[in-house]
Parts: sequence; structure tokens; C-alpha cells
Amino acid sequence: MDIVRRYAILDTPPDGAFDRVTAIAARLLDTPIAIVSIVDTDRIWFKSHHGLDANQIPRSSGLCASAILQSGPWLVTDARHDPRTLANPLVVGELGLQFYLGVPLHTHDGFNLGTLCVLDRKPRTATQEQIDTLTDLASVVMDQLELRLSAMRSIAEKEAALNHSQLMAEEIDHRVMNSLQLIVSMLSIQSAQLGSSEAANEISRAAAKIFAVANVHQHMHVGKAVTTLDCADYLIRLCAGLSTMLSSGDQAVISVEAVPLTLASEQISRIGLIVNELVTNALKYGASKVHVHLAPFQHQYRLTVSDNGRGLPADFDVDKMSGLGMKVITTLVKNLGGTLSHGPDAHFNGTAFQMIFSPILSRAIPSG
Repeated sequence: MDIVRRYAILDTPPDGAFDRVTAIAARLLDTPIAIVSIVDTDRIWFKSHHGLDANQIPRSSGLCASAILQSGPWLVTDARHDPRTLANPLVVGELGLQFYLGVPLHTHDGFNLGTLCVLDRKPRTATQEQIDTLTDLASVVMDQLELRLSAMRSIAEKEAALNHSQLMAEEIDHRVMNSLQLIVSMLSIQSAQLGSSEAANEISRAAAKIFAVANVHQHMHVGKAVTTLDCADYLIRLCAGLSTMLSSGDQAVISVEAVPLTLASEQISRIGLIVNELVTNALKYGASKVHVHLAPFQHQYRLTVSDNGRGLPADFDVDKMSGLGMKVITTLVKNLGGTLSHGPDAHFNGTAFQMIFSPILSRAIPSG
């Protein structure tokens, strides 16, 4: 029964595609019952059962178990007088089946999974045209099963490729962190060797900056094992690292005010990239203070990054900017399903960028 397991069809929910086939089969062959059956080790399970309430029967009593042993259609016109079926519980029992026509569901590599069959409680015959019709419908059922198998394999291959890429990303991340830490160690040793000179102080400051870069890099990376994070805690840690890296002296130029908000890790990482770009741009173009604010907004949330810089040009248009930074920001906002706006900031007398977005806890976010 490994072949049956390969198709992962047993005990799956009802499916309209198969239900339509059995309804058509019953109508075209004028029978009260039509079934798509899958023959398991000890049972015959019905993927679709038009005109019959049962979901499965024991394999020992099923006519389909005999039908799948055939290479073509299996026809019983009067089960009460057919030596193959006259003692069958479905024939002599309460159901009283007397007519059976079943066509094996034949896989592309030569195995029979089950049948498409039609049944009646009275004896009858079947024309060759009716047999051919049921055979064609059985091919439709098998095409559906093969298509679903192909889709499952495609998904499995993509998941394997994604897992491989995640492993590669983690390996690269690990190597980057190790390299940054190695540089910090080498600069610290060089500074110690130079004693208390001005060069030693400059090297020490450079080591501190690189250490901050490593710290920010660590905050930006979200491992695949983490599914959700608190956005407020994440923004505080991220901006603390950015403040250390980008500010002069010990002055903290980046402040954060955020409500607790649990988000999917994919959404968190994109928000982190947006904040990183906006904060870096603000300080690069003359701001000395930046404020990051996250709060509810109607039925969504609003992320605001404000600064005390000189403001934007009068003709500033996000969509017409040629710089990579703004393109990254707009792409990330789009992938988050959010909207981006900008304008003067009343409190800091500079610029404020606002993103309105909806929280996402479980569904996949499209890649950029």
C-alpha cells in the first residue's frame, strides 16, 4: 500500500472535483450510486460517494477490491447469480447490490489505486458506450490524483530549496558575525599595543563602532525557528545599536516609543529594515535627533520615524527618487501591504515618515 500512501489521498476532506465526477457518472449511466474508491490495506475508503452515506467498508466485503485486480473494466450485471459475487455481504445483505461496473484507477507507473464505479440495486446491463464513458471519467479522476501528486512534490521541492537557502543564510550570517568580532579583537589588540596615544584612542573608537555594527546586524537577523517577536522590544534593541553606531560620543540620538505588539518574524525583519534605512538617512542628512514611534491607528498600526533635520525639498517625491535606500523602503512597505507617507514634523521641526500597516501573525509575507 506504499503506492496509496504516495498519493496522500486517504481520509482527506470531500472534494468538489471528485464529487462532480461521481454525479456525472451516475447521471450518464443512470445509476443511483457512483463511487470513487481507494483500496487500503484493510478497508475500501470512498473519496466521493454519490448516493451512498457510507465513507468506507471493510476490504474483505468490497467489490472494488476485486475490480482493482483487473486490467480493465469489471462488470457484474446480476450479482445474485454471478459466482464471483453471490456470497458478497453487499449483495446478500441489507444494501442488496445487484449491478456493479468498476474501472480501475490506473497510475502512470502501472498500479491500481482503487476504482470509479457505478452501482444499482437491480440487475441491468451496460453498453460498450457506457463502459467507455466510465473509463474516460476514471481517467479524469486519475489525472486529478496525478496533478495533486505533482503539486505536492513541487511544494516539497520548494520547501527543501527554501530550507537550504535558510541554512546558507544562517551560515553566511554566522561568518559575518565571526568576521566582525575578529576585526574588533584585532583592533583591540592593536590599540593596547599603542598604549595611551591618540592613535590608540582612534583605533579603540573604531573597534567600538564595528562592535556596534555587529550588534545591529544581530538584531536584524531573525532565525527561522522564531515565528513571532514583540515589535516594541525589537525596535528598542535595534535603535540602541543604531544609536551607538551612528551617534557621536555617548549621546543617544535615537529614541523609541512603542506599544507592545506581537508580529510574525518576517514582518518584524522588514519593519527593522525600514527603520534602519529611515534612521540612517535622517542622520546622514543632518538630523541630530530621531524619534521612532509605534502606536495603534484606527484598526491598524502606525510606525512613525521623525527627525529634527533640515526637512525635505519641496519637490520631494518618494516614487521619483533614484536612490537605492528609498527604493528599498517603498518595496518593503509594499510587501507588508502598508502605505507610506511623509511630511513636516511639528514636534521636531524636521521630517516625519509614516507607515500604516496591519499586524500579521501567521500568513506568509511575499518576498521582495
